[in-house]
Amino acid sequence: MSTIQLLPDLLINQIAAGEVIERPAAALKEILENSLDAGATDIIVQLEGGGVKLLRVRDNGSGIAPEELSLALMRHATSKIASLADLQRVASMGFRGEALASMAAVAQVTLTSRQTEGTHAWQIQSGDGTQSEVIPAAHGQGTSVEIRELYFNTPARRKFLKSEATELAYCEETFKRIALSRPDVAFSLQHHNRMMLQLPTLSRSGNAPLASIYQVSKTSWEDNADALPKRIEAILSKEFSQSAVPVSRKAAGLHLYGMASLPAYSKASRDAQYFFVNGRFIRDKIVTHAIRQAYQDILHHQRHPAFVLFLDMPPELVDVNVHPAKSEVRFRESQAIHQFVFHTLQQVLSTPVALTENASDLSNQLAQVSSVQRTMSIQQPMQLHMASQPLAFYDALFGKKENRDGEEEKFNDAPFLSTQPHSQSSPPETEIPPLGFAMAQLAGIYILAQNVHGLVVVDMHAAHERIVYERLKTALDRQQIPMQPLLIPVCFAAEALDIATAEEEHAAMAQLGFDIAPLSPTTLAVRAMPAMLKQTHAEAAARDVLHEMREYGATRVLTERRNELLSTLACHSAVRANQILTVPEMNNILREMERTERSGQCNHGRPTWFQMSIAELDTLFMRGK
Repeated sequence: MSTIQLLPDLLINQIAAGEVIERPAAALKEILENSLDAGATDIIVQLEGGGVKLLRVRDNGSGIAPEELSLALMRHATSKIASLADLQRVASMGFRGEALASMAAVAQVTLTSRQTEGTHAWQIQSGDGTQSEVIPAAHGQGTSVEIRELYFNTPARRKFLKSEATELAYCEETFKRIALSRPDVAFSLQHHNRMMLQLPTLSRSGNAPLASIYQVSKTSWEDNADALPKRIEAILSKEFSQSAVPVSRKAAGLHLYGMASLPAYSKASRDAQYFFVNGRFIRDKIVTHAIRQAYQDILHHQRHPAFVLFLDMPPELVDVNVHPAKSEVRFRESQAIHQFVFHTLQQVLSTPVALTENASDLSNQLAQVSSVQRTMSIQQPMQLHMASQPLAFYDALFGKKENRDGEEEKFNDAPFLSTQPHSQSSPPETEIPPLGFAMAQLAGIYILAQNVHGLVVVDMHAAHERIVYERLKTALDRQQIPMQPLLIPVCFAAEALDIATAEEEHAAMAQLGFDIAPLSPTTLAVRAMPAMLKQTHAEAAARDVLHEMREYGATRVLTERRNELLSTLACHSAVRANQILTVPEMNNILREMERTERSGQCNHGRPTWFQMSIAELDTLFMRGK
């Protein structure tokens, strides 16, 4: 029987390296975090062989004292914490004191550093568990960490590393995460002496320091209102910045800020998702669920949103000592964090897209030139040029929007969308609404409108579906879904289970605006339904409600399943393809879109409208060439 014995320090560090230094990207992360903790403002990363052959990071931070260089390469040696109290409110990026020791156990490490007041630098080398003497060296202020031949002494572990291209991609992603969190720091990334990314220090807003209230080295949205969006655009692309909205909310010591993409800009993967807690990139199930819920009914199918979000909070309310990689955290009040993130994003994304400042930029990015290269059938020839008095010009084309009684024309089968009196629904004579004025219908599917930017193309069914859906949700939240009795009840054949469900869940269905009652053992009658739904679809709507009640029960239908049901009902009630609309009816949809939350996407996440600028139209017709 083998005896219990202490493991050698080298073996302990090699075991730890399997968790802390999983691949070159993990080593790069640890070194970059140390550079930021040292107050560096300029960091240079040089790689060879995807970081396996060489990984060198040089910074201009405060440096390491020569007598502490050997300690820096030892296990559990750190300047970040000294007690349990420090650990419970740690605000630095690094604190465990494991990373450099783990690297020294599985690679050839050279550490060179010069303090601000030093006359020259000092250097130490380590590899395979041994350290050299500390010797003088030539180096500017700051520290260089050079790692060569990662896992050279553990060949079995090195075989698990991927190809050079794959490891380089991981290193680049790690570099981007760190660079996103610190726009006040200049970063550059080279591979085989080829510059891959060069990110300069970005200007600060006014004279405000780049600091949060919890950690001097972190940025905040207000203190860095110009720099952060610029750094985000440099890393995630201009397309993202034009398709995203700013996020900023403070409450109860929490501050969430950054940028989140509008639903029309989405990805097939989660690659463009960055969430930071007190400046540290994390992946957390609580946060992920909150964000997914915020995008729940405005994102198409399996698409994923893109975002760069920062959550600043008191360090004592979050435990970062969960895993050696420090990419997981544990919140003291996880439910509060979930609700804060969810409600903040939901509020930002609920703003009608037609009224957001970057709506036209977003639509211009999304609009494809080929989408309008079709024959547009307009009932009469007209000059699509906005006159100096837009409403007068519009009236000249289509006649007054008001009828002789002073009331605007109403939808025949969508009564809730009836327009209000002209004084309430029309803007002042000198203003043009964000989505402009309707001109015509195209292919019985699209509404063509003109606004100050040019041509607006609206999917009338998708837009109307979102409008009805949001109205139903609001009414149900207030428990005030108006019920419309039917002059002639709609009868349909039903199975025994449907008959039983109608009798048992009569009160619950009444909350949804339905009065469904048995006429016989095989027949049901719809006597009343929500006033905002089309009566022509009474049977289909009733069957959907009965199916949900039968499958899930009234409690689940009115809570967790309610949005799915309301979305289905809205789809039934929305205007259909090839339904001819009058110009006032089309304008009704445009005005309702401007007032409706999340109107930029239908209930399934598809876009409801696109903008095409005059410049893009000029390009199609080669004007000015």
